[in-house]
Amino acid sequence: MYKSELRKIYLQKRRSLSLQEWESKSKQVCEHLKASPHLHSAKTVLSYCSFRQEPDLQELLTIPKVWGLPRCVEETLSWHVWTPGKLRSNKFGIQEPDPNSTLINPEQVDLILVPCVMCDRRGYRLGYGGGFYDRLLNQPEWQGKSTIGIVFDFAVIDELSIDTWDQPLQTICTESGFI
Repeated sequence: MYKSELRKIYLQKRRSLSLQEWESKSKQVCEHLKASPHLHSAKTVLSYCSFRQEPDLQELLTIPKVWGLPRCVEETLSWHVWTPGKLRSNKFGIQEPDPNSTLINPEQVDLILVPCVMCDRRGYRLGYGGGFYDRLLNQPEWQGKSTIGIVFDFAVIDELSIDTWDQPLQTICTESGFI
């Protein structure tokens, strides 16, 4: 099955979750992350603002860390320090930091929480198709960073077909725990 078909199927599955299911599953994902040594040891963590019923990690932002959120700038992600109450919608409808907020440099980053439409047990992910995270993770300054893919259980399969530019994530976190 083509990636575009898989994306459509799994986005529909995610959208079919009731609000209560989505909130419950998101809370479980957050509980696993809160207990994770990856998160405990990190000083600067890159996350995301939930979009299209992605697992919502907003409650993690209360943990004392430097939290970075992405802004889409042309074909790349620009990472900015999160400041409460300073988000706005971009052209895709995704909440992102103010462009004037403090930038985060790659050398500051300890952990990246990566949203996934779906992923496989080897750590390969399928996103929305824009290639933002693929380009990021292929840049030398971002390689070797700890990465955790964030996804719900139903969107984890045994194996995705991969392209040469795909970079596996180190770990996957679902509402059931870590893979």
